[in-house]
Amino acid sequence: MFKFQGKTALITGSGTGIGQAIAKKFVENGASVVILGRRREPLDETAKMLEEIISKNNSGANVKIFSGVDVADEKAMTDMFDTIKNENATIDIIINNAGVSGPVTCFANAPLDDFKSTVGIHLTGTFWGSVQALKVMKEGGKIITISTFFTEERPLEQRPYRFRSPYTAAQGAKNRLAEAMSWELTDKGIISIATNPGPVHSDRIYKTVYPKAAAEFMRVSGFEDLTPIEVDAANKELLPLLGESEETVKKGIVNAAEKLSHDNGKEVQKLTETFTNLLSKIQNIAEKVQHNTSHMIANQEFLSQSQVAESVLNLCDDEIAKIINGKVIPGDRVFYPVKPHIGTTTPGVHQPDFTGKSIVFTIDATDKNDSDRVQYLAQHVIKNGGKVACFISESTPKDLQDSISNSFHSHVVNIKNPDEVEKWLNTARTNIGEILAVVHVTGKLPEISKLIELSRSAWEELIEKFITTPATVAQIALEQFVPGGAKDPRLYKDSTGAMMIIGPDLPSGRKVSGTQRAQVEVFRGALRPFTTTVNQELSDVLKSKIRIFSVFPGSVTGSEPKNENIAQALNFLVSDGSSSSSEVTFCVDESR
Repeated sequence: MFKFQGKTALITGSGTGIGQAIAKKFVENGASVVILGRRREPLDETAKMLEEIISKNNSGANVKIFSGVDVADEKAMTDMFDTIKNENATIDIIINNAGVSGPVTCFANAPLDDFKSTVGIHLTGTFWGSVQALKVMKEGGKIITISTFFTEERPLEQRPYRFRSPYTAAQGAKNRLAEAMSWELTDKGIISIATNPGPVHSDRIYKTVYPKAAAEFMRVSGFEDLTPIEVDAANKELLPLLGESEETVKKGIVNAAEKLSHDNGKEVQKLTETFTNLLSKIQNIAEKVQHNTSHMIANQEFLSQSQVAESVLNLCDDEIAKIINGKVIPGDRVFYPVKPHIGTTTPGVHQPDFTGKSIVFTIDATDKNDSDRVQYLAQHVIKNGGKVACFISESTPKDLQDSISNSFHSHVVNIKNPDEVEKWLNTARTNIGEILAVVHVTGKLPEISKLIELSRSAWEELIEKFITTPATVAQIALEQFVPGGAKDPRLYKDSTGAMMIIGPDLPSGRKVSGTQRAQVEVFRGALRPFTTTVNQELSDVLKSKIRIFSVFPGSVTGSEPKNENIAQALNFLVSDGSSSSSEVTFCVDESR
């Protein structure tokens, strides 16, 4: 009798890599598996390998394939689970493994569509896959979510992962989603656990993430006589050559030089020499990143995919799973020293004089407390000499729109649309002067019984409200502070500007449940690593003085948030001291 005989595990992204290794471990231990992914060919190859193991073990297990299934595709995932249900099959274990690297570049240069797509695959794919799996799960079922160690938090820490802002935002929220689901699934007897394996030997790291990160370092500063735009164009041609034969590399470099020479008029021979040096530099930096990371591990070894699979199987053990239900298991083993990025109240500063300066508020209010907060902060700026403009989301309730508009210069706009945000920030700069800071108010999390009971559209509205809209406003604000900086990062050096993302609040009141807190933390869990990652890029990579803060009102004790604490955070944000602070996320109402 094998340990998982008679059980069925569904593994997303299981045609290759870690997902394939997990599927292999399950069938070695007697389980049937459902494998899925976007491409048929790797799934067929994986199924053949799995069936050979089943035949050898004579376990009676089986393999079922669903190809053409992107976890971000609502219909594909819904249809797959409906098919399983109609076959009267049961899924005992779902492994949320599917993922992509996403854009590996400074946030200022990351296409917002790629940002949204990365969040859609990692976070929404995990959410919807888990929700749909409930149709075919029974008591004792397990949902295991694989995340990354870069987004897991320790006291007063938040690991940044430069060039990976959409990835870190999605993964951070995924950790907190695993916790929230454990609260919401208690009555069904289904367990939810997350695990962060840390660095793993894989093509994604060696052929994609590390080389692209190295290439981004080259783009930021330019290389030899190439501008950042030219470096970016060269990188697109050169990176696919890594790992190829010497002859293929030489030919590829010449082809790239001829192509770019046609575009920029530079001499082919000179470009060939420059591209050869550039590719060598990228390879050296990628190897250095790998070396430095491995030396933060006791035995200096990344995990193998098989080791990750073994750890996942251990989490699926009935007794172990009951003990660690709702936990995020840090399996990364990496001693990653970081400065403290999370603080409580901001340092006290002398009240700034806002005379001649303007602050723009973008607002996605949920209730009256949100609109009262905006009015308090706007009045704080005005009474200290400044000017304000308020751009209110169309999704803000009409009475709250009117309340803000009756008090301050305001417009109701589509702040989810980057073109609209850019247009209105330009309008503000023209009408009220240079923008000192942009303050985005996410609004509170609406009252929700259970996240797992939300429709797909309701879930996506929350993602838009708390993750992609703040990111959209942040990116357009950066372009305001440094026009053209996305394409020429050298312009960021010594530049100034400030942005603050406020919310969502922790729930307040005397009878706040663990479920309520866990739900809010899903979205705060996205903004913490996002803010930390972007700030590391702004300070350490781009050498700017621009900062993006996240401010989270409310307290774990359920006490009411105080708007004066947020005003103090705004004062600090626009002070000279903020650019040298390692703390960029502030829980302003916490005393601990």
